[in-house]
Amino acid sequence: MSAPAAAPAEGEAPKKGPKKLVIIGAVVALLLVLGGGGAFYMMKKKAADAAAAEGGDAEGGDAHHEAPAKSAKKPSGDKHAGPPTFVPLDPFIVNLTDRDSERYAQVGITLQVDDPHMGDEMKAYMPAIRNAVLLVLSHKSSADLLSAEGKEKLAHEIRRDAARAMGYEIYDPDEEAEDPEAETSSKKKKKKRPAESYNPIVQVHYSNFIIQ
Repeated sequence: MSAPAAAPAEGEAPKKGPKKLVIIGAVVALLLVLGGGGAFYMMKKKAADAAAAEGGDAEGGDAHHEAPAKSAKKPSGDKHAGPPTFVPLDPFIVNLTDRDSERYAQVGITLQVDDPHMGDEMKAYMPAIRNAVLLVLSHKSSADLLSAEGKEKLAHEIRRDAARAMGYEIYDPDEEAEDPEAETSSKKKKKKRPAESYNPIVQVHYSNFIIQ
């Protein structure tokens, strides 16, 4: 029979067995893995923040810079991708405001629009458009319409009021200049004036213009 293991002497710590060493090694290895993972996460986060900051500087120095909102208004003008679209109106015959004699005007008008689809859409608004044109003509005298300047002014007013009849908000500075009360009222309301008004009617053409 083998001799029994000798008991440790008094005051001497017991020797650690191999099993305890394995457990301690595993704990140390786990701590190293956790610590390394945390350090890797912190380094990755710092790199991402630095990249975001550089991206903000490249776009103008502000990481929270927002792109300007796109305008919903279609720019007006005579530039078309295809051929122009014309919408002829039935001739207008109106009495003029001359006081010395009864005079009337017979005017044929064709509206040029910026989109073929707008030409079809205007058919639904035609009664309102004709009413707006008649109101403009009924406030004119023969002296207002005989000159070239008078005809150009009439075309400008028809273009403006015909678009308004379709629901478009058209700002006209000349209108306020001719009506001081309207300008004063606008100042009281402090209404913000649009920088640019979209008008689908590009131009007004006369097909007939007779004053008698």
